[in-house]
Amino acid sequence: MRCCHLMAMIGMLMTGTPVLGKPIPNKAAVAAEAERALEQTGAKGLAIALIDKGRVASVQAFGVRNAKGDPLTTDTVMYGASITKTVFAHLVMQLVDDGLVDLDKPIATMLPRPLPDYGNLDAYGNWADLAGDERWRRITPRNVLTHSTGFANFAFDEPDGKLRIHFDPGSRYSYSGEGIILLQFAIEKGLGLDLGQELHGRLFDPLGMKTTSLKWRADFASNLADGWTIDGKVEPHDERSRVRAAGSMDTTIADLARFAAALVRGDLLTKASRSELARPILPITTAAQFPTLAPELPPAERLPGLAAGLGVVAFQGAQGPGFFKGGHNDNTGNTLVCVEKRQRCVLILSNDVRAEAAFPALVRALLGETGVPYRWEYPRLKSW
Repeated sequence: MRCCHLMAMIGMLMTGTPVLGKPIPNKAAVAAEAERALEQTGAKGLAIALIDKGRVASVQAFGVRNAKGDPLTTDTVMYGASITKTVFAHLVMQLVDDGLVDLDKPIATMLPRPLPDYGNLDAYGNWADLAGDERWRRITPRNVLTHSTGFANFAFDEPDGKLRIHFDPGSRYSYSGEGIILLQFAIEKGLGLDLGQELHGRLFDPLGMKTTSLKWRADFASNLADGWTIDGKVEPHDERSRVRAAGSMDTTIADLARFAAALVRGDLLTKASRSELARPILPITTAAQFPTLAPELPPAERLPGLAAGLGVVAFQGAQGPGFFKGGHNDNTGNTLVCVEKRQRCVLILSNDVRAEAAFPALVRALLGETGVPYRWEYPRLKSW
């Protein structure tokens, strides 16, 4: 066993992968990896933060933020994409701690009227589509945060554009932004809370996230990141006019690093809620995260240890339990990977979707082998 362990350590050193338990890379080493990633992928901008022992160890930005060549900096406003869902899940757990939300009580009980009776609400969705399928009455906040509502990602993904329930809520994982919007609707219309205000009061302000919002702010314009698509086309930064818990967050790498550190430490949550958030709750049974509603694999072919947490995906790897969450659109690639041991995380934001091809190697270089199932997260890539 000692011989095998020694050989494994030698193999890690030869491949450049940090040995488990070693100090995380210093800023110069992070910069070298970032520049290599930009060169290899052709991506224009990349921001990286490292968390160690629950504290922000380094925050750096590389490349440019727009076609003019203005530098990407650690306080450049970037699109958070679906990492917004993790921030939202943290807020929901704060509401759980305050007795305002019960993870396992149907969302229907949070609303004064039956869900389909609300009809088509432009800011949320057409809940009238669910009339005739009583399973909407069984959807819980836990189903939403583990992506097991039965919805497609969004109703516009359906052939007829109508929202429907494809499987019994809670029975399997299938990624859904529409489910997140349902819980936002219940919090805002059922509990009478303003989600944007709650996020600022409960998270952003206490953590010093001064340049983070789920709704566009005019002051963002002075240092804003545009994006690049897979074919190198520049896309202007979207000025999102509505708070959307599924993915409207604008933030900076410096701000989001503060959240990542607080998340892995368990700040602003009870110990029970922090444990529940990252606990493997619902086994994931598909070959890849997308497309949603994909067939389930036979049990023998499923990835062991991969499960939905609350707003994150939990996994078991070489360093023990961890969790991750990605964010993506046509011109954005983001990832957050945390390992519970030593409370270590790497947070990567890019305003160029081409950078995603470098994420598996970057995370390995910065954290060592974690066990993140990149074949499931990024099935189109060949750099797992």
